[in-house]
Amino acid sequence: MVSSPHEALHRIFRVDPGLFARLLPRAGIGFPEHTTIEPLDTDLTEIRPLERRVDSVFRVRVPGEEGGFLLAVESQGKPDPDKHSSWTYYLAAHMYAKYRLPPFLLVVCKDKTTASWAAEPIRVGRGFHTSMVVFPLVLGPGVLPAITEADEAARDLGVAVFSALAHAKDPGLTAILDALASGVADDAQKSGDVDRADWAEIVEIGLGEGPGRDYWRHLMATYTPNFPGSNSIVEESWLEGRAKGQSEGKAEGKAEDILHILHVRGVEIPDSVRERIVGCTDLDVLGTWLDRSLSATHAEELFGEE
Repeated sequence: MVSSPHEALHRIFRVDPGLFARLLPRAGIGFPEHTTIEPLDTDLTEIRPLERRVDSVFRVRVPGEEGGFLLAVESQGKPDPDKHSSWTYYLAAHMYAKYRLPPFLLVVCKDKTTASWAAEPIRVGRGFHTSMVVFPLVLGPGVLPAITEADEAARDLGVAVFSALAHAKDPGLTAILDALASGVADDAQKSGDVDRADWAEIVEIGLGEGPGRDYWRHLMATYTPNFPGSNSIVEESWLEGRAKGQSEGKAEGKAEDILHILHVRGVEIPDSVRERIVGCTDLDVLGTWLDRSLSATHAEELFGEE
């Protein structure tokens, strides 16, 4: 399973290779009819002292075209000019030379600035002549729409998971995660697919440390695990939530989540605010405060105009 937010954004395609064909058209990128999509070795080292490794590589077999084509997937967290030379090497000096198949580069990002930078053509040459131009494909915020409806998330859980990770820095992340959590639960009820637990873990890891991950864990604590004994994060969160009991336990759990999120975000919590949160038993009110805790700069902002 994935171990970092960087890995989650490209390893998701190894979990569900067919996601390419369902996801790229949503960004206005055509994807051909295909028979199989196969992960390949990502080690592109040619000279021993210089290691070059692309995040993920896939071979897409297309009917009527011998060999198909290659798709290299790179997860990019910020603009990095040094990547241009690496990406050019991946495509021309190694992938095309080794497999003799046309290679394409797909860059996946979590913010609009990086996505805009990654989409710029890479030109190799000087003013008098251009030897090579690389046109990366890009998936990220600003390119992909956010999924905020539960029924849409349930229709294609893989697409919804990627959308949530790509919009991890979006101010409306809570609405995206709400829809995804409902989709995860709905998917389990309809098909009983064991991959549900994998998707939930990919989301948690992909969000990275912070209030978004805390909110996701809170959401997962409200759903019954479909595969008891799997030791998945979904099951662990559910068992923890169940142990707190019925209404009072749920209120206590929400209050703890609010205080934890504020603490993680470095927001000072006066005793009066702490007492009011802990003393509240209204789940709807606590839910409102939980939403506000993700963006509040002062603890008192939780209470709005109340």
